[in-house]
Amino acid sequence: MAVFKGATSATGPREVMARVGRRSGGEAGGDGAVRLDTWLWAARFFKTRSQAHAAVVNGRVFVDSVRAKPSKAVSVGQRMEVSTPRGRYVIDVAAVSTKRGSGASAAEMYRETEGSKVERERNRELRRAAEAAAPRKRPNTQERRLLRRVKQGDED
Repeated sequence: MAVFKGATSATGPREVMARVGRRSGGEAGGDGAVRLDTWLWAARFFKTRSQAHAAVVNGRVFVDSVRAKPSKAVSVGQRMEVSTPRGRYVIDVAAVSTKRGSGASAAEMYRETEGSKVERERNRELRRAAEAAAPRKRPNTQERRLLRRVKQGDED
């Protein structure tokens, strides 16, 4: 193991190696690939990297139609299927980054397929219709008695 200048007794060789090995900047270095969970977080599919990691581990993310691991390398041109609480996205990776930017810059990191957009819009409309049909509050005593009479068939 190499000894680096500046390594003190408080910092062991592992900490120094970790600091030396870190990339600076937000773009992926070298081969143009980043970890899947980091990319999902940077592209704003999940609020935290821990949530992105959990989603990948629980099988909610597929890369090129194969269930992926959180450390899978993501590169430009790959197709992903991501299931989030907001819906299911089918996307093509357009850019890779390890830094989380604004929503506009995150949207430039992927391109959603037309089929995915149509399906999410249809599901959103179904959800809204179901919410509109659901009662807004619990029935009060008077309404509850009326419902009971209607169900039992009494015409009082």
